[in-house]
Amino acid sequence: MSDAPKSPSQVPVGVDTTRASIARVYDAFLGGKDNFEIDREVLRQVATVAPQVTDLAWSNRNFLVRACRFLAGQAGITQYLDCGSGLPTAENTHQIVQRLQPTAKVLYIDNDPVVLAHGRALLEENDQTLFISADIFKPDEVLNAPGVKEFLDFSKPIALIQNGTLHHYLGDDAPDLIRQYAEALAPGSYVVISHFLDPETPAHAKTARALEERFTHSPMGSGLFRTHKKIAEMFGDLEMVEPGLVLCDEWWPDGPRVKPLSQIEECIAGGIARKN
Repeated sequence: MSDAPKSPSQVPVGVDTTRASIARVYDAFLGGKDNFEIDREVLRQVATVAPQVTDLAWSNRNFLVRACRFLAGQAGITQYLDCGSGLPTAENTHQIVQRLQPTAKVLYIDNDPVVLAHGRALLEENDQTLFISADIFKPDEVLNAPGVKEFLDFSKPIALIQNGTLHHYLGDDAPDLIRQYAEALAPGSYVVISHFLDPETPAHAKTARALEERFTHSPMGSGLFRTHKKIAEMFGDLEMVEPGLVLCDEWWPDGPRVKPLSQIEECIAGGIARKN
């Protein structure tokens, strides 16, 4: 198979096509076209231990859609800080929330060159969306990046979104990272997190550990499956929104479940918490 990208026809400046990218790997998992051979290799390697591994990406994406509908519709949030936005898909944060809150502002943060090349063109569809380059695992860098505090009003509630990002943070201080973000937010703000999960059950822990081994030893080099306790610690003392931290597919599903969850869908959790 050729190392040429599926799309675009030319490689954006600064992109290393010999190294996998988190954003491009997710794009491959979702069946997108903005990825390279090295990114698809990650998908193939992980699929050797879990053929249904793309369920992880779809559970994560569908959780984001439902979370955004809740934040815009029920919570009335009109400002969003989406960290690690990834490559544009059919349902991006701004498209979801602006259907319910037409004046909602969405600030996307990412530092992947491919994401920057496509994101600025596709995500900045109106003056209510903005794309800024920064390292989402460095809160000070994000919060003090030029344009952030001009675009968002930090004296009013903001929804901080870390959807499918923190399992790529390899440090043990992820709770402190989220705390730094939360401290900058006004009361009434929300924090959204989804994360690969080790269910710690005989039926699923083996799958989680095998997935983690493949992710971390693939060309991407990251993808931790943390326990429910470890993920819950990231929310700190924020007030969890019902039903709390649960499997992504069990966070306010769109209707009754008519088929059981796959083993892979049992290995990703999500939740939303409110700052009082």
